[in-house]
Amino acid sequence: MRVEHHTARLGVKGTSKVAAACVVFHMKQAIVLGGSMAGLVTAGVLAKHYGRVTVVEQDVLPESVEQRRGAPQGRHAHGLLAGGGRALEELFPGLSDELRRDGAVPADVARDLRWFHEGGCLARFRSGLDGFLLSRPLIETAVRRRVKALPNVRFLEGQRVDGLMATANRSRVVGVRIGGEELSADLVVDTTGRGSQTPQWLEMMGYRKPVEERVEVALAYTTRLFRWRPEHLNGDGAAVIPSTPEGKVGGVMLRQEGERWIVTLIGHFGHQAPEDLAGFIEYARHLPAPYIYEVIRHAEPIGEACSARFPASVRRRYERLDRFPEGYLVMGDAICSFNPKYGQGMTVTALEGKALDECLAEGGERLAQRFHRRAAEVVDIPWAIAVGNDLRMKETVGPRSLGVRFINWYMAQLHKAAHEDAVLSMAFHQVANLLAPPQSVMAPGIAWRVARHALFPRQRREPAKLSEASL
Repeated sequence: MRVEHHTARLGVKGTSKVAAACVVFHMKQAIVLGGSMAGLVTAGVLAKHYGRVTVVEQDVLPESVEQRRGAPQGRHAHGLLAGGGRALEELFPGLSDELRRDGAVPADVARDLRWFHEGGCLARFRSGLDGFLLSRPLIETAVRRRVKALPNVRFLEGQRVDGLMATANRSRVVGVRIGGEELSADLVVDTTGRGSQTPQWLEMMGYRKPVEERVEVALAYTTRLFRWRPEHLNGDGAAVIPSTPEGKVGGVMLRQEGERWIVTLIGHFGHQAPEDLAGFIEYARHLPAPYIYEVIRHAEPIGEACSARFPASVRRRYERLDRFPEGYLVMGDAICSFNPKYGQGMTVTALEGKALDECLAEGGERLAQRFHRRAAEVVDIPWAIAVGNDLRMKETVGPRSLGVRFINWYMAQLHKAAHEDAVLSMAFHQVANLLAPPQSVMAPGIAWRVARHALFPRQRREPAKLSEASL
């Protein structure tokens, strides 16, 4: 399994330095650790810049759309936000058409989904924020099919990485060890997720571990599938009911391919939905809104329930390290593992993929420092959204400030006003779909609308339309 590490030299008369550098870059080899969504996106990006890309995955990957052992979270509800859908389409042109042909359900996130916040649903309208309702195995299979078709990508399945190979002075990673064999490369990217061994590997090489930020959310969730019928939710494609600081229970119900609903019921700090059908339905009856309960109490169940726990959101600050080995990167959940109830993971992965593509196009010098900084910028927005909202619950363990308390109060007022105001509803959806930074909801025009509603909540007014303000 040994592949020799080498540096290519070219001396082609009349070839520019830039062109020659590009040829050398394309002759190099890269290794991706992990074949989940982050690994697939990474491999697809690297294939544009490296002559050979090897994906090392401990699972034997299925050819058809099915749940795999190494991605147990795939059994639960997943969301591909509008920002993620756009990024994946840029990285894999034509992917949206493939997903539609495979059964994914197209949806406008503002028009076709019920978003229940602060006692009511956000205003509904045609937003142009288009996405898909689909299962995690469906999208992962579609992306994997694309990556496997690339002529310079190969998969080593059923293989576990034992550690990194480095130069004698440990300034550069030059490959990985697998089952006693050595596999050499010019770049190694860790996409192994929350259980990444990179902090330990760095310490063994004489580097500092990254600072790790944790927000303890004590999340537990249970998922069941039900048969979809056209009359359910009056034809809407989803109901999103966040947990509240008081009740600590919430849920999401999304249409999927195969005429199914996937229903994930969520609880914090000791609240967890039972797996038995009667207990699951009863739990749904206590959610802040009745939409899920009204469907599943009469719907046909499919298969058995499954449960999972998520103790804490974790962010590793690789961008703050003053020393990092050349020839090595970290990406995806190995950098930041979010509270899954916000559905941000796949979108963040796609946006990080775009950032990696841009960094590689700029050249290989100080690649790790440049990429980790840009990945941190990608993570900043969803991290702020998730952590800020989680800290509304007094039991959540994490840093609080007066600013966080103000933002949470402000967002509650925005959601209340957005029941009628499409401008405010759109402002929220753009941030939630990672298409705009959180501070955009505090732009003067938006803040004025929120303040007007907070000061005069009983004043009757016509529902606001998007044309009334520029977002």
